[in-house]
Amino acid sequence: MREKLIEILNQAQKMEYLGNVASYIPELSHKNKNRMALALMDTKGNLTVAGEAKESFTLQSMSKIITLTRALMRYGEDFVFSRVGVESVDLPFNTLKSFTIKPNNPMINAGAMVISSLLVKESFETLLDYVCKLAGNPTIHLNEAVYKSEKSTSYRNPAIAYYLKDLKNITTDVEETLEYYYRQCSIELNVCDLANIAAVYANNGIHPVTKEPLIDLRSAEIVKTLMAVCGMYDESGNFLMRVGIPAKSGVSGGILAVVPGRYGIGVYGPGLDENGNSIAGAKMLELLSSEMKLNIFSY
Repeated sequence: MREKLIEILNQAQKMEYLGNVASYIPELSHKNKNRMALALMDTKGNLTVAGEAKESFTLQSMSKIITLTRALMRYGEDFVFSRVGVESVDLPFNTLKSFTIKPNNPMINAGAMVISSLLVKESFETLLDYVCKLAGNPTIHLNEAVYKSEKSTSYRNPAIAYYLKDLKNITTDVEETLEYYYRQCSIELNVCDLANIAAVYANNGIHPVTKEPLIDLRSAEIVKTLMAVCGMYDESGNFLMRVGIPAKSGVSGGILAVVPGRYGIGVYGPGLDENGNSIAGAKMLELLSSEMKLNIFSY
């Protein structure tokens, strides 16, 4: 298995010259495009890695599936989806144009901030502890430098949040909601942690290693569905057609992917396409899906 992952990683590394590291968050611009990694965990807890598996990066938009999960388990789907939709959108993730009162889905920034507003009365430490349990790693932490960089250079997100406040969809304090949102995006981890988290969703909410039930079945089903529909920004349809695996990307260069009942996958490559998805990461998932016949629509 490891030899196969190394071969896939080597093929993806040929694309390292493509794309650009995210720079709109200045702290992310320092990342080296050559440092790529791939990790795969099966639902029995076996982990296989290739590349720079210890390279750390922040969750960014990948955090949206975790906060959505917590909101679903706390409030239930009827309430959550009274505040945010479930449809894809062919506009950028930070768009101001895609919604009126209810954002299109929880994977764009507007929808994610509505979800964050539902959780803001919990402490951030509660969310961080949950991420640690999902990843099976108690050392996961907030990257203070990325958090401060994101907070100090973010102008569009406050505009979105105050607009949602005006529409009465965000009912909490806007600055507290934004603070929670920036912090959730700035949680730092690696591809092994991503594979662990993804494996929990693949295993219907049970951690394959610790055997701890962390997500109820219905919430896991909903999140995997929304990852398939809108997890790869406005390239979600194209990605799903090529790869056939529910996935969620982040502008740090990570992608978390789930093969239900089989594998959780984490990939990393900081060079991004115009939609904010890792070019090498998407290629790794495409090759992995083809080589291992992981396309969920093939059965």
